[in-house]
Amino acid sequence: MDYETILPLEELPVGGLRRVTVKGRPVLLVRREDGVFATAVRCPHMGLPLDKGELTPEGELRCKFHHARFDPKDGHVCLWANFPPGIQLMNVLRKPRPLETYPVRIEDGHIQVALS
Repeated sequence: MDYETILPLEELPVGGLRRVTVKGRPVLLVRREDGVFATAVRCPHMGLPLDKGELTPEGELRCKFHHARFDPKDGHVCLWANFPPGIQLMNVLRKPRPLETYPVRIEDGHIQVALS
């Protein structure tokens, strides 16, 4: 697997989100107490930017727009979009889909990401 060095670990605080570019593609870095994770930048619900979202106290990545939540470690859906009221009607067409994730490692104090 071909890893690309992105930035020093110290530049991404615990609880932080940061949009970066890996091999010309946008990637979202997420740092929790248990590690650093890399995900797609766009929410699989409607393609809106997850870097505008937040990390919940439970460590889930929450989309600002429709409140879908994902585990950045493996991308599984913790809660599908449920906001604003009525969005559930659209969800008949937009079934829950996991968030794409990418391998991350820390080498010599730097975050490295590999794209498949």
